[in-house]
Amino acid sequence: MNHVEIIVCLLLLFMAVPDLCRKLGRPALAYAAFIVLGVLLGPVVTPEVMVMLKGAGKIGFLLLLFEVGLEIDLPNWRDLLRPLRFALPWALVQYPVILMPAYYAGLDLVSSLVAAATLTGCSVGMAHLAWKHHPGLSDAERPFVLRVMVTLEMLTIVLIAVGSPMMGEALRWTALLRLGGVVVVIYLAARFARHVMAVFETILQRATHWRTHLLVLLVLAICAVGERLGLSAAKTAFFLGLFMSRVEHEGSGLEEFMAPVSRRFLIPLFFVALGMAVELPMLASWNALLAMGTAGLLLGVREMLHRRWFRLCGDPKAFLLLCPNLTVVALGAAAMIEARKVSNENASWLLLTGFFMTVAAVALLPASSAPRTVSPSDPPSRTS
Repeated sequence: MNHVEIIVCLLLLFMAVPDLCRKLGRPALAYAAFIVLGVLLGPVVTPEVMVMLKGAGKIGFLLLLFEVGLEIDLPNWRDLLRPLRFALPWALVQYPVILMPAYYAGLDLVSSLVAAATLTGCSVGMAHLAWKHHPGLSDAERPFVLRVMVTLEMLTIVLIAVGSPMMGEALRWTALLRLGGVVVVIYLAARFARHVMAVFETILQRATHWRTHLLVLLVLAICAVGERLGLSAAKTAFFLGLFMSRVEHEGSGLEEFMAPVSRRFLIPLFFVALGMAVELPMLASWNALLAMGTAGLLLGVREMLHRRWFRLCGDPKAFLLLCPNLTVVALGAAAMIEARKVSNENASWLLLTGFFMTVAAVALLPASSAPRTVSPSDPPSRTS
């Protein structure tokens, strides 16, 4: 298929798939459907078209993380202690379960720890829509579950940031230097957030015809600056969204004005491109069988942990909201390959495990209800 035919097919699917998933009561299934679509499209697109789609998908990933950050109002630091007390042991107790298949996949100790960090993380960008519509959460439980999801993702981001230099240079002081750089950039973003917020508000109030374009360009420009200062563009987008979450115009948030470019094109394109990273021959390999077994094992372990020791809330299926992790898994796999610590073949185990876990978790969640709205006294999210 040539690039014009691919774009036409994708645009039609971008319009049809979300509406179909909403009618089925599973709006979060749209992202998983786009990933599967990417897997199926991979063999029929030319290398040039694939490069184009993956390049545009990277922009969609930045906008996805930015919009997830916008949905979250940062609570008081004391309110994060309870989610942190849940998230840390929840993740650490699963490390031994992950290290064993990682060894059989050919990963060394440091790479295995990075793999464990990503597989125990939560891709809030993928799970947020499921959380927003999940029928089993009460208004009192909903904010805590979201905070746990965010905490797990932030822990994974920090561990990948520390683990990347360790994979490339062994255990050296540069890892601490890299972590210090991340902290400095986050501090600077928080420090100048008020000034950046004023720029966003000016665009919303004064721009009309080019408002959407200017907002997207400003987000991407700030991500580029963050990349120059040592924080990856993806992390910059997420933290920028956190600090911009209170920017509104005429009762609508930034994400509503960016939706024509982000939600209806670039973000779905990111998930299609993410699916293309899972090549069909991978699904017939030993790593695919190992990944499928690892995903099933982790889902079973998490169900047992949730039922007996780590009760997230009253709903027995709520632990599935912590399982979609393909975006952070893709970040971890890319970091391993970039550090030349593992081959593409070995990294495929990690990518396939995230793929199987994410699709299975979203598919196993119950049909969604209409989204609920929390009161202003119950952050962390403007929309619940």
